[in-house]
Amino acid sequence: MELIRECLEIALQAPSGSNRQTWEWVVVRNADRRQAIGEVYRRAVESYLASPGFAGRLFADDAERSAVQQRVGESVRYLGEHMGEVPVLVLPCLRVRSLPAGNQAGLWGSILPAAWSFMLAARARGLGTAWTTLHLAHEAEVARILRLPDDVRQSVLIPTAYYTGRTFRPAHRGSLEDVLHVDHW
Repeated sequence: MELIRECLEIALQAPSGSNRQTWEWVVVRNADRRQAIGEVYRRAVESYLASPGFAGRLFADDAERSAVQQRVGESVRYLGEHMGEVPVLVLPCLRVRSLPAGNQAGLWGSILPAAWSFMLAARARGLGTAWTTLHLAHEAEVARILRLPDDVRQSVLIPTAYYTGRTFRPAHRGSLEDVLHVDHW
């Protein structure tokens, strides 16, 4: 917990809209709660695996990209089966009365930099994390498990554990030149 707190202290330095810092952080260590969230997440993953947007089905016509997507798909499947076993689940949340009809980006832009800062701080300290929002299909159920007040909304679920692999490396991405536009489209 000391290491998680250290990462959260760094996360709190992230920018937020109007410098309001309406964020709240739920760190789940309790085995029963982690298992309950894991079960909700498993159901969300099952639906995702059956969907046309499932990562493992994307780019089937490109052998190199398809192989990467297959690995991503297997990672999703594995996490779906084991989320409840992850030792720490971190849920960055926002305290909001209601979700605005417009400018959702402004609202979520107040928590996402902090969540990403947590993940970077964790990585620098030998912890592995993953960014997932699949559980949000069942947000109310997870809120009940965590006893969240009605005005607290979850943004992302970040499973966190010591990294035990040997293959951490930058992900393959397309060329910057393919997506960069300077001064105009």
